[in-house]
Amino acid sequence: MKVNGRDYRTIWMDGPCVKTIEQRLIPHAFEIVTLADYAQTAEAIKTMVVRGAGAIGAAAGFGMAQVYLQAPDGAGRDAFVEEGYQTLRATRPTAQDLFFALDEIRAAADSARTLPEMRTAAVARANELADANAQACRRIGEFGAPLIADGATVLTHCNAGWLAFVDWGSALAPVYAAHRAGKKVRVLADETRPRCQGANLTAWELSQEGVPVEVIADNAAGLLMRRGQVQLVITGADRIAANGDAANKIGTYEKALCAKASGLPFYIAAPLSTFDLKCPNGDAIPIEERSADEVLYVYGRDDAGAFSRVRVAPQGVSARNPAFDVTPAELITGLITEKGIIAPNRAAIAKVLAK
Repeated sequence: MKVNGRDYRTIWMDGPCVKTIEQRLIPHAFEIVTLADYAQTAEAIKTMVVRGAGAIGAAAGFGMAQVYLQAPDGAGRDAFVEEGYQTLRATRPTAQDLFFALDEIRAAADSARTLPEMRTAAVARANELADANAQACRRIGEFGAPLIADGATVLTHCNAGWLAFVDWGSALAPVYAAHRAGKKVRVLADETRPRCQGANLTAWELSQEGVPVEVIADNAAGLLMRRGQVQLVITGADRIAANGDAANKIGTYEKALCAKASGLPFYIAAPLSTFDLKCPNGDAIPIEERSADEVLYVYGRDDAGAFSRVRVAPQGVSARNPAFDVTPAELITGLITEKGIIAPNRAAIAKVLAK
């Protein structure tokens, strides 16, 4: 996708290093950071330098490749690989793409015999997964674009655009495809407290693409849906259970309820790597609890141009900060995937994943 007219991917490997966009600085600054080893890559995932389901998966895959690149040859190799694998697994608990990528890289490397062969296989598989993620999201855009009528307003929550994946994104891929096809499409981006990914990231990347976008307070979405000022809701997902229940950024469930009450279609867009057939339903999806500081403080650039953190709650008050919620399958109109739009139920999901 475009940044100041130049094509970028969100994350890639450069020799033994991983390079990625520093998402915590957007929209105020655009920087590429270099992650020299798997520990730095794991820390970048944990601290949300890189975030978003597909981007986390790619980062984990590249990080696992770095584990093999750093592993010693000899007796300590297996213990080093296991330690790196567990370190990367422990970074974020909800996003299924992370676990999918780690297991794929390990399986590819373990099929080789010597350490040099393992390194080659790990790097090759990590790059294959990143390319597949970008291609899957492009296909999600192609399947989802016909859902968007010319002149429609699409509401989205959090950021599931190209910053959240290797390229194209999930929820925003249909918007980009429709826009490039000449449709007049407008986006309402929920601010997405507490980290404000909608205000910071979604609005930024849509404006880079030239798609009209307005940021709204999270609690404004229901009113605008009821007034008929939204025609379609599309969000991403961090994990989709076998029965179609979907975990996404906190607040998504509320948007699905509002859409249902207003008679609006509510779609979730995600590549098949986000589906977890081992997870029977949404109740089995682990929900990450993040630091209370994300709720108690806001961070940004002040009028003087300096970055600062400001407390918005009284001293001594605590906060709860679940990072995700689960939208039940019955509230989801359809799941937009790289293999088409599928029904959010166990049979349809199992059939597509079996192909």
